[in-house]
Amino acid sequence: MVNFWQGKRVLVTGASGFVGTHLCNRLQELGCDLFIATSNDFDLRRSISASIMLDANDNLDFIFNLAANVGGIGYNQLHPYNLFYDNIQIGVNLIHAAIQHKVKKFIQVGTVCAYPKFTPVPFDEKCLWDGYPEETNAPYGIAKRVTLTQLQAARQEYGFNGIYVLPTNLYGVGDTFNPEQSHVIPALIKKFVDNPDEVEIWGSGDASRDFLYVTDAVEGLLLLAEKYDRPEPVNLGSGEEIRIGVLVNLISDLIGFCGKIKWDRTKPDGQPRRVLRIWKAKELGWSPKVKLKDGLTRTIEWYKNSL
Repeated sequence: MVNFWQGKRVLVTGASGFVGTHLCNRLQELGCDLFIATSNDFDLRRSISASIMLDANDNLDFIFNLAANVGGIGYNQLHPYNLFYDNIQIGVNLIHAAIQHKVKKFIQVGTVCAYPKFTPVPFDEKCLWDGYPEETNAPYGIAKRVTLTQLQAARQEYGFNGIYVLPTNLYGVGDTFNPEQSHVIPALIKKFVDNPDEVEIWGSGDASRDFLYVTDAVEGLLLLAEKYDRPEPVNLGSGEEIRIGVLVNLISDLIGFCGKIKWDRTKPDGQPRRVLRIWKAKELGWSPKVKLKDGLTRTIEWYKNSL
C-alpha cells in the first residue's frame, strides 16, 4: 500500500470531519500528494464551487468524497429537508465536476442508513434497493442512494471509475460529541461522563447496530480505492451485531457510571436491526482489527482528556 500511494494526487473532501481527519493523516503517512477541501473552502452544494475546486486541483488520481451534512436520529428528525437537499447537491455537483475534469477514480462514501428498514441480516449489498429506509433517516439515506445511481450511470456512459462504499456506524477518537449532531456512541459517552447521577436514553434498547472503529474504516477505504473497480456497492462493517441495551451497559461499565439509567420509550429506536455482511471487502484482503471494547476504551479516554 505504501508504494501504491507514493506520489498519487489525492483530494479529500470533508477533510476536517471525523473520518476525513483520520483519512488525511493516513494518506500523508503513505506519501501521497494530498489536497484537502473543507466546507470553509468550498460550498459543494453549489456546482460552481465544485468546478472551481477541481480547476485548482487538476490531474487528480483519486477523490474521496466524505463531504456531507450528517447527524444522529434527533438531528435527522429536525432537519430532514436540509439533509436531503444538501447531500444530493454535494454528491451530484462533485461527481459531475469530477467527470468533466477526468478524475481517474472517485470514491463515494455512502451510508448504512440507505438500506431498507427491514433488510434481512446480515445486510447484503444486493438488498440496498429492496425497500424504503427507516423513516427517521430516510431523506438522508435516499440522498446518499442517488450518488450510487449517478456513479453507475457515469460508468456506463463515460467509463468513469467511481466506486461506492457503504460504511456501518463509525466511532472512535475525534468523533463528534456535539449533542445536536452526534451518533449513538459519542452521545452515550458524553451523557455518562457529563451526568454521573442519572442518564436518560432514547428508545427501548432493543434495536441493534454494527459498529466499526474509524481507523479500520480508513484502511478499508484505502484498500477499496486501490483494488476495487466495480459498479456494485461494497459494505464496510464489523460484521458483529450488538443490541443498544447491551452497548449502554458496556459503556456505563467502562466509564464506571454508578447512577440511574432511564429509558425514554417515547423516542424512536431507529432501524430495528443493523449488521453488515462484509465478504466483498474481506475477499480483497480487508478485515476489521479493533474490537468494540478496545475501541470504546480509546474513545472514552480521548473524550475525558479533551474536557
